[in-house]
Amino acid sequence: MPRRSAPLRLAGLAVLATVAALARTAPAHEVRVRRPLRVPDIPGFVTLRCDFHTHTVFSDGSVWPDIRSEEAWREGYDAIAITDHIEYQPHEADLPTSHDRPFEIAAPLGEKLGVLVVRGSEVTRKMPPGHFNAIFLKTSKPLETVEWRDALRAARAQGAFLFWNHPGWRGQQKDGVARWYPEHDEILAAGLMDGIEVANDREYYPEAHGWALEKDLAILANSDIHDPSNLAWHVHEGDRRPVTLVFAKERSEEGIREALFARRTAAWADGKLAGREKELRPLVAAAVTIENPKLAVRAGDEGYVRLRNDSDLRLVLEGEGAAGEVVVPGKLVVAANGTSLLEVRVPKRTAPGPRRLELVYAVSNVRPTPDAGLPFPVAIELEVLPPAPK
Repeated sequence: MPRRSAPLRLAGLAVLATVAALARTAPAHEVRVRRPLRVPDIPGFVTLRCDFHTHTVFSDGSVWPDIRSEEAWREGYDAIAITDHIEYQPHEADLPTSHDRPFEIAAPLGEKLGVLVVRGSEVTRKMPPGHFNAIFLKTSKPLETVEWRDALRAARAQGAFLFWNHPGWRGQQKDGVARWYPEHDEILAAGLMDGIEVANDREYYPEAHGWALEKDLAILANSDIHDPSNLAWHVHEGDRRPVTLVFAKERSEEGIREALFARRTAAWADGKLAGREKELRPLVAAAVTIENPKLAVRAGDEGYVRLRNDSDLRLVLEGEGAAGEVVVPGKLVVAANGTSLLEVRVPKRTAPGPRRLELVYAVSNVRPTPDAGLPFPVAIELEVLPPAPK
């Protein structure tokens, strides 16, 4: 065996020291741990955390299919879809092309861990029309056809849910701007498009968000993950891949399917949440509690409204910075899983007495449309007390 050089020996010692340090801080029995992704339910529905676009070694991914199941469990997801490419098979010299095998391998571990694994495939074509995912398939084999229209029809014949992937992907749109082509009009008119990725990986496509609202498509955010998740995202530092929030009647594959076709979804990616106001408003209302909606403050002094956020979504409030004579922050971050203080400053000249303050805010990183944040009024019953005696 060749003798290692001094630099290599030192590098080896450094690696061993790092491993030893990690072993001390992360005992073996704490490695396989689920970290919940905290998002509240909304009235009448359970909120499920999903990723409907993932890859394995059976197309151009770098992991065995059941790794996707455990990653999802550890990272707090309720459901994933394995959606390997039909046409693009760069590992075909090493693995046989078998489009149904990724699901067959991933689903059993998912069942053991309580993660719903959905069978899917990606129809991979040039733009237009680009790439489409089909999920809730019974088998992927019929999608292996020359004509993309036939592939989409074959998926629909199985009752699949079909959505357009990464419409602004720079691999097909060099400037990163999503464009709607006549082929997409054709697909929509034929009833072969049910949803669209508003976010993919770390990209958000405002054009796609607008189309989803205009054309009644489900709003999705998916990872399109190829590598192990902790190589693409800083998982242990709280960095998360995109999440499609599904507002389902029940936690089951059929519950997810019904909610997707009913368009009850939202897209959470890179600290932003995009969706429809009818779901976003109750979601934020369920997450945020005003702990002290009644406040007594002396003229010339300040008080604090305590806003508690029981979710993993950091909320950015932006507003007018005043309510009559009373001064409040023009911008406030309501921290995830914590309580933040909204300062209410009462000028000394303010007349004593009760008043109701309607603070006009919008959550700028929660978007019911591509151009505006979610309105978030904060109502406070304020009792102004006389100034403190000198």
